[in-house]
Amino acid sequence: MKRSILFLFAFLLVSTLFAQTSSLQNFYVGTFTSEGAEGVYLCSVNPETGNVSLVETFKGFDNPNYLSLSPNKKYLYVVTRVSTEVDKSGGYVCAYKIEKDGKLAFLNKQASNGEDPCHVDVSPDGSFVAIATYGGGTTSLYPVNSDGSLQEPSTVNRNSGAGADPSRQSGPHAHSIRFSPFSNEVFSADLGTDHLDVYNLVDNKLEAADQAFVKMKAGAGPRHFEFHPNGNVIYVINELNSTITSIHKSKNKWATFQIISTLPKDFKGESYCADIHISADGKYLYGSNRGHNSIAVFEVNEKDQTLESIGTVSVEGNWPRNFGITPDGKWMLVANQKSGDITVFKLNKQNGIPEFTGYKIKLPSPVCIQFL
Repeated sequence: MKRSILFLFAFLLVSTLFAQTSSLQNFYVGTFTSEGAEGVYLCSVNPETGNVSLVETFKGFDNPNYLSLSPNKKYLYVVTRVSTEVDKSGGYVCAYKIEKDGKLAFLNKQASNGEDPCHVDVSPDGSFVAIATYGGGTTSLYPVNSDGSLQEPSTVNRNSGAGADPSRQSGPHAHSIRFSPFSNEVFSADLGTDHLDVYNLVDNKLEAADQAFVKMKAGAGPRHFEFHPNGNVIYVINELNSTITSIHKSKNKWATFQIISTLPKDFKGESYCADIHISADGKYLYGSNRGHNSIAVFEVNEKDQTLESIGTVSVEGNWPRNFGITPDGKWMLVANQKSGDITVFKLNKQNGIPEFTGYKIKLPSPVCIQFL
């Protein structure tokens, strides 16, 4: 009898621990291996406490600096930067199958068609992968096979032009590319030309839209962007002048309607914007400042989607290159490249402010977070 009770107790204990473990929110971390990282890291965050932990390390990558998951969460796509002294291609986009335990099984890779690939996105139906290369100023579209592997690119666009800052904008620098969740449009931010380029996905190819681009302020340096849930507004974060440009669609044309700083008025040092995300309900917008080392917080006007600055919050680290909001909307995780850590914040439901939990995990050169 006692043995049966002890067995039942042990069974319940193991079941409880398994349930707690299985409820953890896993996420992948992209890094710069040239700065001491070992590859792609699989981590988890406790959805109740915000505590983070390392699950596994996947080696064999060269600077896996940006990652993107397929909509069905079965595949992970990674852009890798390779020194041209080692490989003349300048980089690759790699496809991996995600196993049940989060392990990665390599499928194949394709050349990036430009040096320093820095961003990758997957179409809403999972049929295409698109990448941007900073050094090459190119954007490429790759059809996806039924097994998640990548075909050769169906489109390679090479940008041209320059911007107002000769030290950073002497030529094109495509810094991000994203499929619209609301149409067949595909957008790409080019830091070198101050353009948000606009494409249409037609017959498995990227074609320049009738409105080929939206012009940012000279010297702004557009880097990343985010869609408002209503489908008619895009927020572009500008690296070089630390602003967010708001764009809306009016009479079938994209046009800017607001520019707002991400920095406090009294800040005098150097700072460069990096990443941008919006809350699922569209009420709050967040942007990261590298140098000021903060998250800028904005309230989004419900009627006209203009932004009002709420303030900035320290990231409790150095150089927040990327950050992410957990799928349940409770937590913000910030990847601080130079301090080599990921810091965890709880999002205040009443005012949208990220509140530091005290939790952080040390990881070398984290630069991208993708939740599984």
